[in-house]
Amino acid sequence: QSKHSLVAKYVTEDVWGKLKGLQTKTSGFTLIQAIACAVEFDNQHCGIYAGDWDSYKDFAPVFDPLIQEYHGISADSKHTSDMDASKIKGNINEEVPVHSCRIRVGRSIDGFGLSPGITKEQRVGVEKLMINAVKNFPADLAGQYYPLTGMNEGVRQQLVDDHFLFVSGDRNLTVAGMERDWPEGRGIFHNAEKTFLIWVNEEDQLRIISMQMGGDVKGVFQRLAKGIMAVGDSVKKESGKEFCLDSKYGYIHSCPTNLGTGMRASVHVDLPGWTAHGVDKLQARCEQLHLQPRGTRGESGGQTGHTYDISNKHRLGYSEIQLVQKMIDGVNTLWEEDKKFQQASKQYKAMEAQTNGPFPNIQSKHSLVAQYVTKDIWEKLKGIKTKTSGFTLIQAI
Repeated sequence: QSKHSLVAKYVTEDVWGKLKGLQTKTSGFTLIQAIACAVEFDNQHCGIYAGDWDSYKDFAPVFDPLIQEYHGISADSKHTSDMDASKIKGNINEEVPVHSCRIRVGRSIDGFGLSPGITKEQRVGVEKLMINAVKNFPADLAGQYYPLTGMNEGVRQQLVDDHFLFVSGDRNLTVAGMERDWPEGRGIFHNAEKTFLIWVNEEDQLRIISMQMGGDVKGVFQRLAKGIMAVGDSVKKESGKEFCLDSKYGYIHSCPTNLGTGMRASVHVDLPGWTAHGVDKLQARCEQLHLQPRGTRGESGGQTGHTYDISNKHRLGYSEIQLVQKMIDGVNTLWEEDKKFQQASKQYKAMEAQTNGPFPNIQSKHSLVAQYVTKDIWEKLKGIKTKTSGFTLIQAI
């Protein structure tokens, strides 16, 4: 159905003929399952998901050119990961009106399918590894895991209020096979401070999230790096397995658009100057800075006043450090520019009730005021305030 999708471009009859008989080893995934969304819906840009790490290898004649086009990488490119927070230069400047910062990544454990193809046993296996992993977290990351199965109403409501809960019913995820056996094997972990979260078996096996109020992006990234390491070490200790890390595609995710870092580093920031200057112009400027602006109600939410969600645009072809640095520098740049636009669109305000001021510079030279408010008259009336409302001549004119 999605005639203009990347799937329509790269799944030719010839390619289909070669791949239609393959089933991946890890989760028995097939090409028709991978492209289900493009087949079913007419609004897909990519339209393909991987059911396991094998999918990217077994269906490479489709995935490789599609990923190269989407991410703008060459056929022989390599991906480098770098989570060393000490390399980040500076931070978002104190004066920038940032409400909050959030950085998320996805991770997949080798040997288990990805959400579209994962078997019931594998999904439960991932959850078990995570239930044990979170018990070994250092104090600042320690917290509780809440399984979706059998969740009581009080807990559910609290997670909704905190905007932590993920829910079923997304038609793309359903058709892609990610909501099979719902809600079994799925859950949410958060630490006591609610600054570190893990979503288990949503669109990816693991979505690891670090966030807090204010603009300390570096601090948020440090916590994320520490958390990822804690999860990875625990999984390795328990199962001997590592995260799926591909030399070409970085960290493996179910959606090829997230390959590489799988990282979205974002802040909610007020940009009143840019809003006055034009949202389309802000969009174009963000493009130059390799950033992505959104309204502050999520992916397809609308524009709420002048608060924007600004995040890194790229996922693959750059390290995590490079992307966070781009976001920090870009937001600082946008704010400097915003201040200039604010000056340019200065807000007018009511004249104060002054008395005995100097003779005013009347801009409307040919007005009736200019004709009748002479210096002589000004001198006689400039000290008077009316009795009813304390009104003065400078306010009147």
